[in-house]
Amino acid sequence: MYNPQLDTFIRVADAGSFNKAAEQSYITPTAVIKQINLLEDSLGIKLFERTHRGLTLTKAGKSLYQDTKYIIQYCRDSVTRAKNAMQDNASVIRIGSSPMTPAQLLMQLWPKIQEHCPDLKFQIIPFENTPENAREILANLGKNIDVVAGIFDETMLDLRHCAGLPLSREPFCCAVSVHHRLAVKDKLKIKDLYGENLMLMCRDWSNYVDRLRDDIWQNHSQIHIVDFDFYSMEAFNRCENSNDVLLAIAGWANVHPLLKVIPVEWEHSIPFGLLHSPQPSETVKKFLEAAQDAVHAGVHELV
Repeated sequence: MYNPQLDTFIRVADAGSFNKAAEQSYITPTAVIKQINLLEDSLGIKLFERTHRGLTLTKAGKSLYQDTKYIIQYCRDSVTRAKNAMQDNASVIRIGSSPMTPAQLLMQLWPKIQEHCPDLKFQIIPFENTPENAREILANLGKNIDVVAGIFDETMLDLRHCAGLPLSREPFCCAVSVHHRLAVKDKLKIKDLYGENLMLMCRDWSNYVDRLRDDIWQNHSQIHIVDFDFYSMEAFNRCENSNDVLLAIAGWANVHPLLKVIPVEWEHSIPFGLLHSPQPSETVKKFLEAAQDAVHAGVHELV
């Protein structure tokens, strides 16, 4: 489906060393170097600067690195779609799962869902939470992935060209390093955040985040707002490394082992539910109805 040398390229870029990439690939460093040289020759671009200190990506290499992760994921998804096409998947719900959209949150509803739809089965499809993947997957729900469980609002749905079924309202929490001064607390007051850097998604990503932002600017200027572009593992790593505070929800408690997610005594929250295609299949419609009925029956502690 794609040039397998791209896998080697990703490993070398991540490892910063031919030797380390070779160990991960269970081949010799010479074989790794040969694959990278062949890839550079075939593309006609230089991907790495080679110095006595190690390897660094060139500008062209950095550009290809971002696109390659998307290409590899897209090709894997294509194979999955092809395999699914060979099977009778009329009663299978394909649930997308990533660290920020973990499928286990939805699995708590599954016993009640099956009471309504006993023939329904599910298939977990993992994906990497990158801006490119989020844009592609959410805009094409129903093709390879039917539903994704996560936070959303109308702004986000319009941006991603998908629909959403709200199941609950999740209070905003704060994630901090386990070494942070606030990590000893089990609940925060907003004044506990005074003097801290609070990481918020950029304005216009979510109305609910923007309301919190405006509340802080107007009433709690002692909190320093730090913008970031996308909820990914990079944001969680940044929170831990910089000792900043990250806006989060309780369902993300296990995303990063060195972060603690703590409730905050404020009135700010965001809808949580199922993202799906604006034109869902009949099977997905039945699933959404069953999920909603399960929540109404009292099984609503998703996060």
